[in-house]
Amino acid sequence: MTKATERTTLDVPLQAPGKGHLLKEGLLTEKELGQHCRMFSRVTLEPGSALGYHEHHGETETYYLLEGKGVYNDDGSLIPVEAGDVTFCEDGHGHGVENTGDTDLVFIALILKN
Repeated sequence: MTKATERTTLDVPLQAPGKGHLLKEGLLTEKELGQHCRMFSRVTLEPGSALGYHEHHGETETYYLLEGKGVYNDDGSLIPVEAGDVTFCEDGHGHGVENTGDTDLVFIALILKN
């Protein structure tokens, strides 16, 4: 278990092809993540920021959008997304997301190792 007051939020500058920065709050400790989960985090992208297209190998990644709206790059297909949507990037495929709204885009990111 982690308490909100115990968690830290990292301010991560985004490298090209991304832009801006993201705030990443780890929701579990490294021990709690175990051997099959690489990341379980609450991610915030400010308006105009983008997490650039990248591929996953040996793992999958899921986003559950909590707030805001944006455009999700699903292996080159651009898809509008908003709060309540869930995205899934399969092993060996790529994705990215850009905040195209005027409020923060907030989502839970889950990376599971194969």
